[in-house]
Amino acid sequence: MPVTTLPLLHSGKVRDMYDLGGDLLMVASDRISTYDAVHPTPIPDKGKVLTGLSVLWFGLTKDIVPNHFLSATDGVPEEFRGRGLRVRKLKMLPVECIVRGYITGSGWKDYKNTGAISGIELPEGLQESEQFPEPLYTPSTKAEVGHDEAIDFAETVKLLGSEELAAQVRDVSIAVYKAVAEYARERGVILADTKFELGLDENGVLTLGDEVCTPDSSRFWPVDSYEVGKGQPSFDKQYVRDWATNSGWDKNPPAPPIPDDVVAQTRERYVTAYEKLSGESFNAWLDRVA
Repeated sequence: MPVTTLPLLHSGKVRDMYDLGGDLLMVASDRISTYDAVHPTPIPDKGKVLTGLSVLWFGLTKDIVPNHFLSATDGVPEEFRGRGLRVRKLKMLPVECIVRGYITGSGWKDYKNTGAISGIELPEGLQESEQFPEPLYTPSTKAEVGHDEAIDFAETVKLLGSEELAAQVRDVSIAVYKAVAEYARERGVILADTKFELGLDENGVLTLGDEVCTPDSSRFWPVDSYEVGKGQPSFDKQYVRDWATNSGWDKNPPAPPIPDDVVAQTRERYVTAYEKLSGESFNAWLDRVA
């Protein structure tokens, strides 16, 4: 099935969506973005890491919430094996479902400035990278252009048109986060925060879509070096974000090329994330879908 025969429905910052008739082909590219701009330099094997980890988490959480995953081989063209998935069509909800288990990143900045994250008042005296007693749900909009904006639960209800659906989205997001975080912790990895995308299937059933708990959408920290009160080393996109922040780039498109050493270090972090979390070699995933 040559990919040129498949209608391209959408090309995003990382993913390309093709029409398979009744279903979709979701392909994770090796593109990487920071500050909502795609860099011209790909990260080798990145798309395969995102896809392999998403399949792992779809399997782990399928009893919490249905998901759109159908197959990593059936209907997936050979040239896309390892980074392409056949998935069900969903009506995606206009909310980015962010769950934070630890205070870091933009949440840490908001807390230092306001004592709150997304309008949620927090106790005084929290330290950077400290774990919350319970995960925080801090949703945001999905901006077509520019940056996503944090919203509170009341605004989520307005966007979704239903308090019941908004509550279900919140509760499912937290439950999926907890399941993955517990599994990761047992394997020496802290899931500091993550974001999900949810949609409704043809019967109106809430369904997990897009990718799940990958190094693009999550912060992963090694347990053995975790220390409250500072930033943490990570197995995720933060390494590229840090480089971009310190590169002198003004954070407006076009994004600059990424140096070879940063590309190599980023690939190593992504592959390490896969291997630590899955408990198998990265090549084992590629062999399984070959």
